[in-house]
Amino acid sequence: MANLRDLGLSEYEDRAFRSLLDTGPTTAKELSRVSDVPMGRIYDVLNSLETLNLVRTQAASRPKKYAPVEPDTALERLLADKKRQLDEKAEQYEEIVDDLSEQLESAEPVEEPFWTAAVGPDETVDLLVERLAAADDFIVMAGTLPAQQLDLTEATDRLVDELEAALERGVEVSMLLSPSFIEAVPSDLGEAYQRRLQQYGNYHYRTSNEVTATFELIDDTEVCIEVPHPLGGETFAVIDLKDPEFASEVYEEFEPRWERATKIAGE
Repeated sequence: MANLRDLGLSEYEDRAFRSLLDTGPTTAKELSRVSDVPMGRIYDVLNSLETLNLVRTQAASRPKKYAPVEPDTALERLLADKKRQLDEKAEQYEEIVDDLSEQLESAEPVEEPFWTAAVGPDETVDLLVERLAAADDFIVMAGTLPAQQLDLTEATDRLVDELEAALERGVEVSMLLSPSFIEAVPSDLGEAYQRRLQQYGNYHYRTSNEVTATFELIDDTEVCIEVPHPLGGETFAVIDLKDPEFASEVYEEFEPRWERATKIAGE
């Protein structure tokens, strides 16, 4: 069950505030008795509650009396304080990430081929988004957009977000899609995605009936190959192969198809 400690109060502060709600305005000595907060701690607890604007004081009375604010007001103030703390913590983490980004650099590409794979709809999109984020020079996307097992809008949203981020940092993006895929995407969604991407001069979009496979070529070193399910057309897995020689072969096969492809308006 939720309690005030979930919003940052200590056990003694929780007990003291709840007791004040029951007693109304009262002295520190009386509050200590009814709340079981030790007398040696009660003033520290009340000072803390006062700092949090959860209690009011009647300083003119002798002895001094304390009264709680309304419960809804107290909860709103605790929530606002918690949100402020979380915002500050998020800013600290962002600064840490910025600092580490400058410290950590990827090692030089290893000549020896290396491959990894992701199986399943969520994992395949996660891998593709990760690899698109690593692009420095260019991205080629051919075939259909990835992760056909996922809700098309959800998967494409994530990929378009990452493509836009790549375009922002100057990466050349070339997308070659089959007409069948273009027809499968609801026209309003397809137009919305293209409006986002076509505002960048480094985005290029064409269509071709020669597209028979789905892959992503990243820079001149890496290829992500989508593997269809053996019992259907859905994407079953993605293989990420880092091999400059293979990447070069793939691009050599892609380039003439790109030259023969139909340019889309705005390309």
